[in-house]
Amino acid sequence: MAVIVTDQGFGPETFDGVFTALDALPPSGEAHAVDLAPDTKTQALAALIGAVGLIRIDFPSFADGRGFSIARALRRMGYTGRLRAKGHVLADQYAMARRSGFDEVEIDESLAARQPEDQWLARADWQEHDYRSRLAS
Repeated sequence: MAVIVTDQGFGPETFDGVFTALDALPPSGEAHAVDLAPDTKTQALAALIGAVGLIRIDFPSFADGRGFSIARALRRMGYTGRLRAKGHVLADQYAMARRSGFDEVEIDESLAARQPEDQWLARADWQEHDYRSRLAS
């Protein structure tokens, strides 16, 4: 069972559709939700803008930050849909996930047990502790 982490804490899965792999998209390119691997090329992202309501990016390891770069690229290209990080994202990485453009993080129950909700909520003020805001003051 997946746990969805947002700025409000832990919550249940709210998406009841099916995720489609990028290479299995229909010719129209439209889908309700797409799964992206961390090695997805930037050129492939442009086709998703305006065609997909939810993009989920896999994090196979907490040490693999390529998903943050993909999220940032999508937002810079104009993607305004829901963006979700999935997998091995740690509570300490939550602020980076939000700053990169993710709306939420999907973790499994075992990670939620090792890093309870209060650890994630401690990072939910990600806008307050941005180095750029400290430099501006």
